[in-house]
Amino acid sequence: MESLTLLGFGPTGWGDEIAWGVVVTASLALATLPIGLVFGFLLALAKQTEDKLLKLSADIYTTIFRGLPELLTLFIVYFGVNNALQSFSRATGLPDIALSSFVSGMVALGFVFSAFASEVFLSAFRAIPRGQYEGSSALGLSRYQTMILVVLPQLIRIALPGLGNLWMNLLKDTALVSVIGLTDILRQSQIAARVTREPFLFFGTAIVIYLVLTLLSSVAIGGIDRWTKRGEMAK
Repeated sequence: MESLTLLGFGPTGWGDEIAWGVVVTASLALATLPIGLVFGFLLALAKQTEDKLLKLSADIYTTIFRGLPELLTLFIVYFGVNNALQSFSRATGLPDIALSSFVSGMVALGFVFSAFASEVFLSAFRAIPRGQYEGSSALGLSRYQTMILVVLPQLIRIALPGLGNLWMNLLKDTALVSVIGLTDILRQSQIAARVTREPFLFFGTAIVIYLVLTLLSSVAIGGIDRWTKRGEMAK
């Protein structure tokens, strides 16, 4: 009964705080996802271009952010970028500018996600037969029309398994932002465990919550996968 009281909502329980941590975690992951997807897609396009400088820049970007530990990337953004912004503010006389913990986490995780997503997109691009580009050109489609009507639908279907794995990693990596003070699931669980001296209860609760989020994500990704393959299933 004591455990239920501690996990309950209201002034005697920590349910409110942990629920807010779930909202923060989900919000951070969902806010990072489109940033990582867009930049990952652009990086994959850059890696296929004939412009050697652009291709080299994309390769350097992915090498750096695939090689650095996510926690170190987070520290670089939160402390390094904020120090640079403060120095800029003092030098120019402008009001202080600083990235919040949420924005820092979103930027850092977006860097990492986009670097890995670019490789997934690049593999998906290479899996599409070259003849489809040539056939689209023969039909009079522009490059934009070919990308939207021919390439992109196949790209999503081919890249989805890899992107799904990256989403799972992103969801777990959000726990790293607890070290810079963002009140996510892990941070709220740490505070509750320290105050109540019940670490097993609250860290166990955090485990269950992450597993539930992972399960819901798996169901959603499976639904998207079936939707992308609806034409094949109809056959």
